[in-house]
Amino acid sequence: MTLGDSFESAVRAIISNKLRSALTMLGVVIGVGSVIAMIGIGEGTRQKSLENLQIMGTNMITVMPDWRRGGQSAGGARTTLDEDDVTRLKQRVPLIDLISGAVRGNGTLKYKASSTQTTIMGVEPQMAIIRNATQMAQGKWFTSEDNALNEQKAVLGWGVYQQLFVDEDAVGASIQVLGKSYEVTGVITYKGGSGFMNPDDQIYVPLKTAQTRLFGRDTLDMISIQAHDTNLMPYTQGAIEDVLNETRKSATGESQFRVFNQGDMIAQIQQQSQLLGLLLAGIASVSLLVGGIGIMNIMLVSVTERTREIGLRKAIGAQRHSILVQFLLESVVMCFLGGILGILLGAIAVYFVSPRLQVPPIVNPQAVMAAFLFSALVGVCFGLYPAIRASRLQPIEALRHE
Repeated sequence: MTLGDSFESAVRAIISNKLRSALTMLGVVIGVGSVIAMIGIGEGTRQKSLENLQIMGTNMITVMPDWRRGGQSAGGARTTLDEDDVTRLKQRVPLIDLISGAVRGNGTLKYKASSTQTTIMGVEPQMAIIRNATQMAQGKWFTSEDNALNEQKAVLGWGVYQQLFVDEDAVGASIQVLGKSYEVTGVITYKGGSGFMNPDDQIYVPLKTAQTRLFGRDTLDMISIQAHDTNLMPYTQGAIEDVLNETRKSATGESQFRVFNQGDMIAQIQQQSQLLGLLLAGIASVSLLVGGIGIMNIMLVSVTERTREIGLRKAIGAQRHSILVQFLLESVVMCFLGGILGILLGAIAVYFVSPRLQVPPIVNPQAVMAAFLFSALVGVCFGLYPAIRASRLQPIEALRHE
């Protein structure tokens, strides 16, 4: 009996028991579909997180107060950041290209009958370059003069603009920011961020204006820095920490600030996403193993039901390996079919769920191939024992079986 004959016989056996074969394949379908869906959604989430960080630029460094390390600093200074820190860093760290202090708060914006809740950022004009926000849909950024004179000017993120103006021209319009009138000087083009610190859901006002007229404080919530060279980020970060540690240490010697390197954050997200993807794939693979156990059980039942058929075939000259190949092929074919249906199910799940999570739908070809090959391996491993059992049946005993 040739391999083609064995394959044809295996397909006939599967078709003759459609419902049982379908239920047997269900575990493999769910297992493969779960692997594809979980890896795809995890990959989409990773890509979206990386895009959100890369929107701000890969050479950006952020300094923030570390409120977890409260208390008086060794030099009697406050644990917050201020303009003196910005000045010292600008003067003493040559690897810094641009630097801007910033304050942040949340508040209501109003324009005519429209209103929205958003993040209000008080920044210096160079923040546009530091945060890759120089491309304007309308107008331009406020100037250093506006900042020095405490002018009430505002630059809108794309999402805020759409909430207040829809498609109107916003430049020159007067909006209410925390109950005070601000002139819109520009609108930043759509950047595609989401979640916390979404650049599209922010407005920018001059730093000094925000400090004196909106929030009433002279301290800073953060310092944003553009490093000169991405390859020298660790050195730049180290130099920043050395300068700030001179005045920003607690009585116990702990730094009262935290420095975030954008490149390190991107690498950390990639590492965490890979680990999460492996974990999700491992969990989903359990379904494949359960499906394999189901296939082995059904194949054992099939061997028992077809004992007389096996005895008859052996009595007329069928070789042991022919019986083994036929039953093994039945198991493998069911797993292959289950794998194909699982891939389709997983792809549909990815394209259905991803838009609702606001992440790009990604069907990873490597995950598809791995899941498909794993399903075939499950068919071989869990079909081998029933096939061996069938091939070892003695013809006389098999023919006597009722």
